[in-house]
Amino acid sequence: NGRPWLVVDPPDGRVPPLTPEAQARARRPGGGVSSNANPFGPFAGPEDLGLYDRCITRGIPNSMMPAGYGSTYDIVQSPDSVAIRYEMVHETRIVPLDGRPHLGPDIRLYLGDARGHWEGDTLVVETTNFTDETSYRGSTRELRMVERFTPISPDVLEWRVTFEDPQAWSRPWTF
Repeated sequence: NGRPWLVVDPPDGRVPPLTPEAQARARRPGGGVSSNANPFGPFAGPEDLGLYDRCITRGIPNSMMPAGYGSTYDIVQSPDSVAIRYEMVHETRIVPLDGRPHLGPDIRLYLGDARGHWEGDTLVVETTNFTDETSYRGSTRELRMVERFTPISPDVLEWRVTFEDPQAWSRPWTF
């Protein structure tokens, strides 16, 4: 995309430091900040493997990021929702646009609970209600993620995402 680095906020281009709580989580077995897999075993059953290893999900935002293959997305809009289908793992997110509230805090989903609205030509998607199994870079289930999809040309979208989780990072950050 021509940018020297993907992190645009903070301005220094660095992901903010993990909180002491997130650092402690990362030191626990299976608490790595970049993977939901159990990289060391023992592997007593499929649950000991990560969701991606089992072809369930790459999680969000990982599903939006190219990795070997999987750089294709289908985005379809109806009057009251948008669907985003990812090539890799073939998962689909349904983003309601009708103003309904997020699900209650007891309902947790691998891809979170997305709600969208338009700001001019930009689709803004707020996602909450993640599970602990789909942690991103040390995030917790309390992660709030805001994506902005802005058309640049007929075949190009700019995708910008902001992460906010005070239990994981010292401040919100955007790439």
